[in-house]
Amino acid sequence: DDIDIRKIREKAIEAKEFVAQNGMNQDWCLLLDFSYDLYTRRLIVYDLKSNEIIRRELVSHGNGGGSTPSKPVFSNVEGSFCSSLGKYKIGKRAYSNWGIHVHYKLHGLEPTNSNAFRRIIVLHSYAGAYCDYPTTASNGCPIVCDDVMRYLDEKLKQTTKPTLLWIFE
Repeated sequence: DDIDIRKIREKAIEAKEFVAQNGMNQDWCLLLDFSYDLYTRRLIVYDLKSNEIIRRELVSHGNGGGSTPSKPVFSNVEGSFCSSLGKYKIGKRAYSNWGIHVHYKLHGLEPTNSNAFRRIIVLHSYAGAYCDYPTTASNGCPIVCDDVMRYLDEKLKQTTKPTLLWIFE
């Protein structure tokens, strides 16, 4: 379950510049390194002020386009059920049919994820996603377990500016 901390720190430096330039939350962000498989704690809650990883958690990727648990296929096409690479602005909190019944709208900020909002790609939890074993049921959304979603929900509710979620590999 080792990850390349150097790579995460490099992404965090870029994230720090991006959020400052775009009027976003400069306290923390979510970095999702999809170069790792589904069973690696590849969702990183990163403190941009102290330059430290706060938490690492499991997160699902889309199951479309021939994706496997070890290798996601990426697409920005509606109906593809694939995850999309790129930076997202975490948007409004809303009701979800899944997990803890909370989701956050995701707004793609790059050509690789520009259809995210239209595709209804949201950050949510799912009862079938256990904190020590991820779900493979994602239609393109980053899905976490209920406990992680409760944690993220509390953090996001305290944030006044949009928070960055960045999917990369």
